[in-house]
Amino acid sequence: GINAEYGKQWYQRRVREAVVSTQSTGASEMSGNYYFVIVGHHDNPIYEQEHCSRDGQSKKDDYRDLCQFVAHASLDMIGEHMWTTNSMYLKIVDKFNDWNVSAFVTAGKQRFIILHDIKNEDSIRQFFQEVYELYIKTAMNPFYEPNTPIQSQAFHQKVKFLCRRYLI
Repeated sequence: GINAEYGKQWYQRRVREAVVSTQSTGASEMSGNYYFVIVGHHDNPIYEQEHCSRDGQSKKDDYRDLCQFVAHASLDMIGEHMWTTNSMYLKIVDKFNDWNVSAFVTAGKQRFIILHDIKNEDSIRQFFQEVYELYIKTAMNPFYEPNTPIQSQAFHQKVKFLCRRYLI
């Protein structure tokens, strides 16, 4: 209907504004930025973590919106790559402007996606492996409902530590 078309146009306009805003910043401001998301079976975000060195809440909101859009758009590429290899780590599956999109697919078909601006495949592989171990421990918790957002502060703190260790 009309409301759906208006919503789609509004969203596309916000993404274009965020892209223009991102392109106008220098590459030196981009270094060390990342956006990490765990995506469930129904393409729903289970967990999100980001690091943005930009100033101002509106720029950070635009950054998050754009990252969510790019991560969601890369799901098709991840779907294609995961059937061509036996490895869980898919390396860089997509690129958008200065960002690389790396992915990891679990045995249960949850997708770990990271948007990053610094290329360091060894660190990203280690990050994915350690987060996967944390995810397995969380998923085995009898109080955790599969495919729902992870609310655990312990999980959040450990992922934040791993992000600082491997991604910044």
